[in-house]
Amino acid sequence: MAKSIIINEHGGPEVLQQKETKVGSPGPKDIKIKNLAIGLNFIDTYHRSGLYPLKLPSGIGMEGAGVVEEIGSEVKNFSIGDNIAYASTPLGSYSEERIIPEKIAVKIPDGINHKIAASVMTKGLTTHYLLYKTYKPGASETILFHAAAGGVGQIFCQWAKSLGCKLIGTVGSEEKVGIAKDNGCDFVINYKKENFEKRIKEITNGKGVDVVYDGVGKDTFTGSVGSLKTRGMMVSFGNSSGPLEPINVPKYIQPKSLFFTRPVLGHHSDEGELQDAGKTLFEKIKFGKIKVKIFKEYLLSDARKSHEDLESRKIIGPAILIPND
Repeated sequence: MAKSIIINEHGGPEVLQQKETKVGSPGPKDIKIKNLAIGLNFIDTYHRSGLYPLKLPSGIGMEGAGVVEEIGSEVKNFSIGDNIAYASTPLGSYSEERIIPEKIAVKIPDGINHKIAASVMTKGLTTHYLLYKTYKPGASETILFHAAAGGVGQIFCQWAKSLGCKLIGTVGSEEKVGIAKDNGCDFVINYKKENFEKRIKEITNGKGVDVVYDGVGKDTFTGSVGSLKTRGMMVSFGNSSGPLEPINVPKYIQPKSLFFTRPVLGHHSDEGELQDAGKTLFEKIKFGKIKVKIFKEYLLSDARKSHEDLESRKIIGPAILIPND
């Protein structure tokens, strides 16, 4: 038996329940792993709350890193004892042991530990598809990234800066300004004190930015659209302030011939894309282009507290859960 976090109903952090679960043996194309570190991501709160409804009861969590304990009869790419990381459905990473499909796992190279791997997979794979699959900014372009001091933001800003573009980041407090600058932002705007749309017009001499990467959602949409140049790209990839309302195309898109997209990680995670993205991510870390500092560690049994802190914006940077033993 292994301890896992299970939800029987959607709701607040209180619905997260730790239970003993029977793991069993892997199917032909599956691997059984012992989790050594578990990633904590804002999307976990969407699954828990029901914003992204689940068939209940359900496990929770998409991201983790650990050691392969057993392999299925048709598994070709992994062996017992391999160090692996993953960031995909099926949900259930909030667990001591679990079975996952071979196709969602990536080998962790020497020199990167399980905690770093677990903390960066979802954020790093998200950054990869945003910068390489959704819109790849050139060195002459100016981009805007919201929540630049957050978990995804810290990875994204370092990675984007390594591509040579001019980077504007927004944050929600003065203490986060320095974090965003340290991670590569050329300009940082505290949107609680300044009108970021107005400030961006000043920075760009009235032109606007080439692309906005917006994981905040409801609270920043109007300003994001207003910050774009004519024929700019609006990339909406998250809902931390709440989901977007239906978009009024004549009001928001047509006046500047804007492009709008709502990409998700699951549509950029076939086996070939995943292996390529994972390799590129770990190379960026190994060669110092992306530096990862884990902000906080929680025990698996403290999953409720981790969600409370996540939703109250107390977590500044990557955070992980550690199995209790």
